[in-house]
Amino acid sequence: MIKKTLKVEGMTCAACARAVERASKKLDGVIEVSCNLATEKLNISYEEDKVSLENIQQAIAKAGYQVFEERVSKTLKIEGMTCAACARTVEKVTSKLDGVISSSCNLATEKLQIEYDPHLVRVSDIKKAIEKAGYKAVDETVPLDKDQQQKEQAIKVLFYRFITSLIFTVPLLYITMGHMVGLPLPNFLHPDHQPFTYALVQLIFTLPVVVSGYKFYTHGFKSLFRLSPNMDSLIAIGTSAAFLYGVFVTVMIAQGKQHYVHELYFESAAVILTLITLGKYLEAVSKGKTSEAIKKLMALAPNTATIIKDGQEVEIPIEEVEVDDIIVVKPGERMPVDGVVLEGWTSVDESMLTGESIPVEKKIGDKIIGASINKNGTIKYRATKVGKDTVLSQIIKLVEEAQGSKAPIARLADIISGYFVPVVIILAILASLGWLLIGKESPVFALTIFISVLVIACPCALGLATPTAIMVGTGKGAENGVLIKSGNALEVAGKVQMVVLDKTGTITVGKPEVTDIITFDYPEEELLVIAASAEKGSEHPLGEAIVNKAKSVGLELLNPENFEAFPGYGIKVKIDDKVVLLGNDKLMLEFNVCLEMAENNVIELAERGKTPMYIAINGELKGIIAVRDNVKPSSRKAISKLHGLGLKVAMITGDNKRTAQAIAKEVGIDVVLAEVLPEEKANEVKKLQQAGYKVAMVGDGINDAPALAQADIGIAIGSGTDVAMESAEIVLMKSDLMDVPTAIQLSKKTITNIKENLFWAFAYNTLGIPVAMGILHIFNGPLLNPMIAALAMSLSSVSVVTNALRLKRFKPIK
Repeated sequence: MIKKTLKVEGMTCAACARAVERASKKLDGVIEVSCNLATEKLNISYEEDKVSLENIQQAIAKAGYQVFEERVSKTLKIEGMTCAACARTVEKVTSKLDGVISSSCNLATEKLQIEYDPHLVRVSDIKKAIEKAGYKAVDETVPLDKDQQQKEQAIKVLFYRFITSLIFTVPLLYITMGHMVGLPLPNFLHPDHQPFTYALVQLIFTLPVVVSGYKFYTHGFKSLFRLSPNMDSLIAIGTSAAFLYGVFVTVMIAQGKQHYVHELYFESAAVILTLITLGKYLEAVSKGKTSEAIKKLMALAPNTATIIKDGQEVEIPIEEVEVDDIIVVKPGERMPVDGVVLEGWTSVDESMLTGESIPVEKKIGDKIIGASINKNGTIKYRATKVGKDTVLSQIIKLVEEAQGSKAPIARLADIISGYFVPVVIILAILASLGWLLIGKESPVFALTIFISVLVIACPCALGLATPTAIMVGTGKGAENGVLIKSGNALEVAGKVQMVVLDKTGTITVGKPEVTDIITFDYPEEELLVIAASAEKGSEHPLGEAIVNKAKSVGLELLNPENFEAFPGYGIKVKIDDKVVLLGNDKLMLEFNVCLEMAENNVIELAERGKTPMYIAINGELKGIIAVRDNVKPSSRKAISKLHGLGLKVAMITGDNKRTAQAIAKEVGIDVVLAEVLPEEKANEVKKLQQAGYKVAMVGDGINDAPALAQADIGIAIGSGTDVAMESAEIVLMKSDLMDVPTAIQLSKKTITNIKENLFWAFAYNTLGIPVAMGILHIFNGPLLNPMIAALAMSLSSVSVVTNALRLKRFKPIK
């Protein structure tokens, strides 16, 4: 199965997006398809052996739209060419690469113009292919963001079209309406003195407006003839009817039938086209603002990097940095790519990626995240991830995928938008015929009804209601280190009732420390040596705490033999012919070790939030080592905020019940799930779901992967650089529990925003269409003017996008 994200051109409303989906779904081999009007992108999964990308493109082209792979244009300087055959060779080797769309090499300029899909091929792959052929490729220019350029160009074109339309529409309105409100009009233009001149001048002023709005007609009628009408079809039919009726009236006036002069309809056509062009322009500008988060992320990466080459510092374009290059970064500069510190010490500002405001200290061996800012020291580090593998690239990819996804809440709008335009056309015909058949009203009245119904209907508002809010919501999350992977995750997070927090590393710091050593007729130091030696090879945090304690007091450890681990219980080892058991009460009971003498000590330690571990030597209890993992400073506040959002909070831990209860009491937990083995966590989440709760599971994403997958929504906390974690739908880049209420609150606000948008879109169309059909006129009310209908339609889609942009004001919980 192949997954692709394709760019779609020619869509103007939700009906277009539905038409694209329908056209692709009909093909055998297409598994899943999702078309997003706001991003103008199509996410499609298909089986390559059954259907090709070319087949998909042809099917969508038949439906009246153009679809192509996302492209990046680049110019490379080619060294080593001597003749035309060389240029042909360069073209041939690059064209063979998967993901290269076009390749053109010019011998005279020694330049290669190449277009490629950045998801499938990298610049370094293109350069390697050229080098294998015996030539050298050097960067000439930075890649062009063609998609962004096209959008900016489209906005400019819309603006020029609007200005052109406005220049001719304003005088046209003055001529048609001015004399009605007492404004002076020369006799040669006055309808009562020179009716034909009056009509002809209107026709002359309307023609440039119609020509300027030619795309409404080319797109609209094409879609109509293919039986998949869209918003452009409604405008094309409505304004064509007004314009053609105006032409008919002009011909009648030319034949001497001067009473027709008050039935001219040119100004309606011109004003409708001008207002809708204005609406489209404002909508395009607003839609551009919804993707600002990705633009900001893309702008974080520096354009160049300083590397060590042959002992010298050399500045190269960032695209040329390769894995294992040694990079030098001075104070105030951005880190070009991800890597590991080899030399120097500094503090690094990672706030733009993780949301962590406090600079992080970096020393030899520490990881560097590309695009973070070096604050005060010069460092050298080795590049470990470049290009699309860097954390920044992963975040951008994740946010782009989230912004292209759909939320389940949008399904009804998708279904309705598929039938919306044909139904509106039918309603317009029925309403106008109905008024004609009654016989009380003139054909002009029926025409007014017909045009008003077509023009007021707004499938755009339905199509934009969900994707614009998702784009702004996920973008805002990314700005604050909260990466929401899909529209579905946003919706489910907003419905959560119970939040389950893993204790270690989530509520607590995740770095346990030894607090107490209690012995029973055994030397304390020797007991610590045996315990630390037993845990020497362990990766368990409690074991590491014991080893660290022994090392901190300078004890020399022994070599354990026959190491045996009992997950969730403890370990058994042999040290100097002594059989050592180290673990919880369950391990001791398994090996029939009597614990009676330690009962009071254990109760006291557990009630103070400490985890007691028993040590038995040759079957006899010799001591207890207590370890405590301190609670994070923000945990209590975060849990309080979750309560404030109306949620219950549970804690899941392998600790004994008393220790768990003590920590739960300290931070304000509602439900305690203690003594849970790692493999049982998912089952505990399932039990809460069976009790009727929508559950969010918060964990580190490693030991908690099954529980994260089982929960209705999995939230990985403190993942840092591992943003592509499969088991979590929401990834929090910091280890701060405060980001959990932030993520849930953002989800709730985004879903509320979507509901507001959908309500407005449905309410507008539900109320507007009957008014346009003349329902108020039945009760002696006013008749809706098509020009007012056009203004309302333009403002409806703009208002939906503007409402979504309010989410940009969202402030994370501090």
